[in-house]
Amino acid sequence: MLIIYACAVLVVLLPTVLVPVGVTRWAPALRAGRAAERLRLAVAALNGAVGRFGTALVVLLAGSAAVVAVCWPLGEALSRLEPHLDRPVFEYVHARRVAGWAELNSFVTAIGDRYPLKWVTVVAALVFAVLWRRRRWWLPLLALPLQFVLEQYTQEILARVVDRGHPPTDLGTYPSGGCARVLLTFGTIALLAGLTWRLPRGGRIALATAVALLVAVEGYTRVYAEKHWLTDVLGGWIFGALLFGVMAPALLVAEGRIRPPARRPEPTRQEVPAGS
Repeated sequence: MLIIYACAVLVVLLPTVLVPVGVTRWAPALRAGRAAERLRLAVAALNGAVGRFGTALVVLLAGSAAVVAVCWPLGEALSRLEPHLDRPVFEYVHARRVAGWAELNSFVTAIGDRYPLKWVTVVAALVFAVLWRRRRWWLPLLALPLQFVLEQYTQEILARVVDRGHPPTDLGTYPSGGCARVLLTFGTIALLAGLTWRLPRGGRIALATAVALLVAVEGYTRVYAEKHWLTDVLGGWIFGALLFGVMAPALLVAEGRIRPPARRPEPTRQEVPAGS
């Protein structure tokens, strides 16, 4: 039983420690890297061809297809771990369930269900539309419901093509939709908050940490509440992160925040003195 509680502590501590380190050390390197520069160049070229919103749609569709292409074989690989990892973990947790802790986990894990997140999505979309009334007020009204629909149908595609079954206690399958929905919904809200207010660096780090903490806790509760195999949760974390990695650039492109890189001045040729 101590292992189960220790895992709960780790689920809280790891995002709290790792996310600030990652945002501080890795994010600046990614923004300055070649991949980011190529992305800005590609966005600039697409903007000239199909416009900003056409470019955002291309990013969204192509990125979603790439997520399926990555997560499909990942799901097949994780399925092979069921007898060696999922069932032993399930049996270990099932034999050590405590009524009060189980009730708390069942209550907390409901934050990843579709029904409460629908209301979170609707309320957040309306709030940001009001806050953006002097800007493109319709963009939050479009982006927040779109992320919800995008996750639902992309996850449904993966659940059908992988078709790995579910634990004996629930119908949850690969990838964990609860984990992905929490990441997509609250990640998009955090991104819109960053676009709405000029948050200091500490505020942005706090938002990213809070989202990561919610996602980590959702994964833990899905396993303890016996709604998913452990590898469903691992797959849900990866799937949600990749899908948010598609949704966030598409929103930034639509808002005009991804701009072409500044042109580097061409080196001037030194004049050769006459008669030399």
